This record gives sequence, C-alpha cells and structure tokens, in this order.
Amino acid sequence: MAKELKELTKRSDNYSQWYNDLVIKADLAEQSAVRGCMVIKPYGYAIWEKMQHQLDSMFKETGHVNAYFPLLIPKSFLSREADHVEGFAKECAVVTHYRLKNDPNGNGVVVDPAARLEEELIIRPTSETIIWNTYKNWIHSYRDLPILCNQWANVMRWEMRTRMFLRTAEFLWQEGHTAHTTKEEALEEAVKMLNVYADFAEKYMAVPVIKGVKSANERFAGAIETFTIEAMMQDGKALQSGTSHFLGQNFAKAFDVKFINKENQLEYVWATSWGVSTRLMGALIMTHSDDNGLVLPPNLAPIQVVIVPIFKSDEQLQQINEVVNPIVDELKSMGISVKYDNADNKRPGFKFAEYELKGVPVRLAIGARDIENGTIEIMRRDTLEKSIGQLQGIASHVKELLKEIQNNIFQKALNHRESMTTTVDTYDEFKVQIEKGGFILAHWDGTPETEEKIKEETKATIRCIPLDGDKTPGKCMVTGKHSAQRVIFARNY
Repeated sequence: MAKELKELTKRSDNYSQWYNDLVIKADLAEQSAVRGCMVIKPYGYAIWEKMQHQLDSMFKETGHVNAYFPLLIPKSFLSREADHVEGFAKECAVVTHYRLKNDPNGNGVVVDPAARLEEELIIRPTSETIIWNTYKNWIHSYRDLPILCNQWANVMRWEMRTRMFLRTAEFLWQEGHTAHTTKEEALEEAVKMLNVYADFAEKYMAVPVIKGVKSANERFAGAIETFTIEAMMQDGKALQSGTSHFLGQNFAKAFDVKFINKENQLEYVWATSWGVSTRLMGALIMTHSDDNGLVLPPNLAPIQVVIVPIFKSDEQLQQINEVVNPIVDELKSMGISVKYDNADNKRPGFKFAEYELKGVPVRLAIGARDIENGTIEIMRRDTLEKSIGQLQGIASHVKELLKEIQNNIFQKALNHRESMTTTVDTYDEFKVQIEKGGFILAHWDGTPETEEKIKEETKATIRCIPLDGDKTPGKCMVTGKHSAQRVIFARNY
C-alpha cells in the first residue's frame, strides 16, 4: 500500500493525472469493456448510495415521489421540441434492430437484417419527451396538478473525451419532472429544487456552491431558464454540480398536454425538470482530496470510523476485542458507521495507508499498552493530525470530532474558493487572470456574440449570473456597453 501511495501523482505535478490515479487506486471505479463507460466499484457505489439516500429523503420531504419511465424513447418524440432535439441529437445512441441471429458462416451472432425496427428507438439522453408523452394521459383537470415526479435512472450520451465520474457515455442520475397549473408555481418549484441541491452540496458534500442562472448559450436545450449551482475545484476550474430548469409550456405544447383550469378553460401545463448525477462524485474527489488519497466528508463516508488493533499474539487480540467491541456497538447506536479491522492478513501499517487512501474520516488504533493506560490513538483524515484520547467516553468524542471534520473541510474549500475569486474591469485584466484559474467576476453586455468571443479567445465560459451578491450595473469589459450586473466566468470541466 505504501507503493500504491507512492505511485499517486501529486496534484502540483499533474492535477488531471492525480484525479485519474485516485479514482483507480481508491477503488472507486475502473474503465469497462465498453468505450466511454465505467464500472463503479463497491466502495465508489457505497458513496453514491449515501448521496442517493440523502437526496431521496430531501426530495420526499418537499413532496416528490419516485416513478420509473422507459429507457427507450421513440425517435419521433425527440423531434417534437426543436431546441431539445438540436441540443441532444449528436449525443444520441440509436437502436435500429430488435433481434440477432447466428452467423451462417459460424462467426458468432450478427444483426438480423429482417428485424429492423419500423421506428428507431433512442436510449434516453434525458427523459422529458417520454415523460411528457406519458403526462398527457395523466393530466386532464387542475385537480390532477401538480405532478411532482422523480426518477433514479441511467442515461446515455455519446462522449468523445471521457473522464470517470465527470463525463462518461453512460452515467447514473436522478431527474425530476414536474407539472404545474401556473408559471409562478413552476418557477417556484425550479428555485426550490436549486436550493435543495445547494443545501445538499454544502451540508453533506461540504462543497461550497454559488447559485445562479445560466446564460442563453449555456441553457438546457428546451428550457426557458436554467438555474445552476457552480463549485470550484482545487485547480481553479469550475464544475457545474446541479441544474434546475424552468421549461415554461414548451414540452406541454410539443406533446399537447392541456388541463381544464378553475375557470373551465383549456390551458397548457407549466413544467420543470432538474437533476444531479454521478458527476457529484467527481466534485467530491476534486474539492477535498489530497496527495495521500481521498478526503471524504463524514456525512457521506461509507466508513466514518475505522478501528485498527495492534497486537502480537492471539491473546492480545482477544484482550483488545473485548475492549473494542463495546465501543463499536456504542458508535453504531449513535448512527455512526464503523469498521473494526481485526483481520490478521495485513499489517497495521498497510491498513493505516489503505484507510488513509480511501478517505476514512477517523482512524482509531489500540494496542495492549493502550488498554493498560486507558488510552487510544486518534487520527483525523482531514488534517492528518494524531492525538491520544481516553478510552472512557471515546464514542462521544468521535461523534463530536466527525462534526468538526465536516465543518473544517467545508471551511477549507470555502476559503480556497474565496482566495481564487477575483473582480476585473478590463478585458486585458481578464485575459491575465483567467490563466491563473478561479472564478472571475466581470461585466458582460448580455449578448451571445460577446460571450462566444470570450469563449473562443480565452476558453472561459459564463458559469452563471449569480442570484445573490452585487447587482450593481456597469460596462461590459469587452464592448463597453451596458451590463446589468457582474457574472461569473471560469474555465470548467
């Protein structure tokens, strides 16, 4: 394991390679036999499950229910909403046949040319079209509204350049799709879910985010407005970490979904959609981890505490077991996930390095001498600090320590973001600053042309128009024209 750590590329040498190394070495995921797709390994999936469980609870607390819609979508459905199909057409995987047959030449199986589908099916890149075709059957009157559905699913979008968790051809996500009687209600829903995502990112992932609105160029295909949470990674690049879309009546019109309102008049339904994906795993890794491996926030760590016994004989191990087992039970009774690793097939030093690499927030080590002294060694993963604690009351101490670690890694990430956020007034300043990385607050004239010029010349995009903060108008750094407020630019993943 020491060799494994030694082979982990340093962030300062090659941040991108460090990330790829860490995903593999921490046993989170690996490449699959299908180009652009990954295998999420048990430890990586355990983190995703904790994310999923917490988000699912938050969705249900806000009145949403889970459903499931088909993986395959008739091709004609994607033609109904023009912006939507244009946004996803180049990424779609298409099913053309429904059967294979044995190759007459004995070379395995081949596609049966006689089994061509009358209409091709698209593996879902997102589910607006199939869901709104379904909602047409569910919605007739204002009494049927609102519909507040979410689904946990996989989607497929062909990607040319992939990176595990951040951008893969197939990925896991949740997608909420809601239907409402009024524009105001739909907008309120879109903002509410944006706030749910922001709360989850900050309180559970310990990732500080900025809430904002996307520019027209960056908006979701088919949306009237896209709300976003933007996070900053350690290398100063931005990562879009969740989006919530106000769809207006676009999809209702595309699929002819109307309802009879209280005035007995027919009206098109108002819609939202919102989603986060396994990309959050990438955000978690890149925001907190270090050259020694993962650093996981306690609120999402599959193992929050590991206990490693130090022993030279079976008798010593038995003695340590008798002391540790009640501590394990007490920690579990507090809702803390704990692993007591008393296996004798690995040395303690190997175990220490392994759990450090995997980002376990707290490590406890105990030997026969510790039992005599009534003490135990405590190591916190966020700072790598070791201390000696008292066996008496250790469970309560660990519970408080986990809260302290959660708060500390959030504050560290927030301090980093603030240190890498700058304000510029001229385009020359901007060009210098963008090479240093981070978020740049600058005035923009609101036109797609200026936005595209900045992107072409600097590779920076508008991450969002912040919902909070300084709303002072000014002059565009490029054209000198009026600007309603500063927006956030950054290079991004």
